[in-house]
Amino acid sequence: MAEHAYGKTAGGVPITEELVDKLAKRAEAGYDVDETLRRRGGRPPLGSGPTTVESVRLEPELRDALGQRAKRDRETTSSVIRKALREYLETG
Repeated sequence: MAEHAYGKTAGGVPITEELVDKLAKRAEAGYDVDETLRRRGGRPPLGSGPTTVESVRLEPELRDALGQRAKRDRETTSSVIRKALREYLETG
């Protein structure tokens, strides 16, 4: 009989009783707090300071054009927006 999986990790590994036991033993053994703090997760910084999230409304045609440009350039829509805004502000 196949072992029951409770889902998958972010990397696609099945979460089984064996994996849960292994992770629990590792946690009970303790972690090096300094090492954990050194390995910060999250997104890499974009500039010299903290970033903010700005929200804008886009009509469907502009949203579609943005998506097409991002796909063509193999970039995220956020990256395309940042580039366009920088160019606009520099030429203003």
